[in-house]
Formats: sequence, structure tokens, C-alpha cells
Amino acid sequence: MITLRDYEARDVEYALTQMEFGGKGNTVLKRNAVSLEACDAIAVKSCREMEGVYIDFIHTVYKKPVLLAGPVKPEPPAAKLDDHLVRWLGGFHKAAVIYCALGSECFLSIHRFQELLLGLELTGMPFFAALKPPSGYETIESALPQGFKERTKGRGVVDGGWVQQQLVLQHPSVGCFVTHCGAGSISEAMVNDCQLILSPQVTDQFINARMMSLDLKVGIQVEKGEDGFVSKHGICKAIKEMMDPNSQVGTETRNNRAKWREFLLTKGLEEAYISGFIEDLRSLVG
Repeated sequence: MITLRDYEARDVEYALTQMEFGGKGNTVLKRNAVSLEACDAIAVKSCREMEGVYIDFIHTVYKKPVLLAGPVKPEPPAAKLDDHLVRWLGGFHKAAVIYCALGSECFLSIHRFQELLLGLELTGMPFFAALKPPSGYETIESALPQGFKERTKGRGVVDGGWVQQQLVLQHPSVGCFVTHCGAGSISEAMVNDCQLILSPQVTDQFINARMMSLDLKVGIQVEKGEDGFVSKHGICKAIKEMMDPNSQVGTETRNNRAKWREFLLTKGLEEAYISGFIEDLRSLVG
């Protein structure tokens, strides 16, 4: 079963016990406890093939039916990748580019922001980073490490705006995805071919990262200090290990990811799960 490090557990505890909804002490923990106690069944957007052990655990603990609606699979994007990104990515070899994105709600401290970028620089590989300006800074430009822009000119881009992530991940030049392990990013990553570097930032992302690295074995998590800090050397080490064609862990994760990608793209998978979910609901009502 998944275990959390001290700093991760503190973060989850705060989210569960301190964050309130509508006042009156309605924390996430209390809302979940009331919901799970009062409900007749628990519905989950997941599948037994990927999370069977956790589904069984929930059923054992709460002694209630767990209804499965199937895995999360993103719809294929209808748009095309912006011309400037097509040109930039097209200037590199197949699977050569690192794509890094930590989500639209992640605002790093200036120290963590710069350490992340310096880690990408240390790899010596081309990279495209979609990041918000760090806390206290208005723009990406004002927060870049000294000399960073000049040293990475031509091979490094840091973008603070909205990015067509699905289309970027589909581009043949992108070979590595540094992700915060948000649910949406995971679903988009699992149906693409790039290697996965897991760098969770908050609450559920810690659990998602453990499942991806330890259960499914489709990526590796960046080593962190006791306070959760990720050093530039830790970032560089993880990326190089995964991108090395002779790496044992890189080969294993690539093979596992190909297996799960094939499963998720199986024709009729979602329809079969939804049909089963509907039948389970009917049985419950009946």
C-alpha cells in the first residue's frame, strides 16, 4: 500500500483538516467522512485492471459497493499545435526534447523555480517548460536565474501562458515529460509515448506519483530532501537516467507504459465500463 513521507503527510493533513468549505468547521475530512458514512455506494472513475488492490481496500473498509465508471482517457484534441511550437519542436531529433509542466495552480517559490530550471539546463538537452511565475514575481523573465537565458538560447523555452499540452506530448520530438502528477496530466501522459519524470507538489499528487512509480512502474519520482526540496542535481539525474537508451529502469518503464497505453486505447473499453456502471446502478436501486 502507498505510504507518504513526513512532509507529504503534513501537507495532506493540512488539506484534510484545515481547509474549510462554507465555514462552520466543514473541512474536507468531515465532508468526506459524512459522505462515506451516509452513502449507499461509492462510485469511482477508475478500473480494476489498474487499481484493483485499492478498490478492494475501499470495499473492505467501508463495506459498501464500489462502482467503477472506467479509466480516465482524454478526448483527442480537435485543434492543431501552434505554428511557432511546430517550428521550434521540429528543429530537434525524435524524442530529444524535455517537456516540463507543473499545472496551472502551482506557484513555486523563487528558489524552487530556479532550481528546477537549472536542473533542466544541467541535462544539456533541449527543453520546453510551462510554468507559472514564482510567488512574488509578475513575469517569468524577471525570475530566471542569472545568465540562464543566454546559456540555454536555442534549446530552452520557459512559457508562463496556457500551453496545448496534449498536442505537445504527441509531438515526436518530445521524449520526456516532467509532471506534477495531476489527474489530467496523468491521463494525457498515459496515452502518449514519452518517458515520465514524476515531481508531485501537493496532496493527491503524492499518491498519484506513488501509484505511477511503484504499482504501474511507468515513471520514476525525482529524489527529494526531507523537506520535499528538489535539487537541480536530482532533477538532472532522474531525467538522464530515464532518457539513457541503455538504462534498465528506462527500458522497464517504457515497456510498462506501452502495455498500459495499449490497454487504455482498447476499442470499446470506456463503453464497456460505462455499461457495467449503469447496470450496477440499476441493481443497487432495484
